[in-house]
Amino acid sequence: MKVEQISIFLENKPGGLAQVTRVLKERDINIRALSLADTTDFGILRLIVDKVQEARDVLKNEGFTVGRTEVVAVEVPDRPGGLHIIVDALSSEGINVEYMYAFVERSGENAVIIFRFDDTDRAIEVLQEKGLRVLPGEKVYRL
Repeated sequence: MKVEQISIFLENKPGGLAQVTRVLKERDINIRALSLADTTDFGILRLIVDKVQEARDVLKNEGFTVGRTEVVAVEVPDRPGGLHIIVDALSSEGINVEYMYAFVERSGENAVIIFRFDDTDRAIEVLQEKGLRVLPGEKVYRL
């Protein structure tokens, strides 16, 4: 039920993001979701891609610092309060959301959100106990 995310550390300067997207384009690797956070000197580009290992390898070969993190994709009811159902269930169990970002694809009447938790296994357990749908990586990579 976990999804592999790659994180790329980028210098905060023009063209850094373009280098990453060029490399992925040339290898026919599709970006399924992304988040970019920056500081004064560098940024962290978090990606969900359809070919995780290939993306990691090719980006490392191009000189990028690439990390791997397990995240969780959860269907969120696409209505007011839909996200609250999820974060309330987690906070009541003492699980912290470290970060999250929206997934561009929709799954039925639900949106999909990528979460990073401080206790991923327990978070998945709580979400499933509450009847929420956690998507497996194989499905997310194909959306």
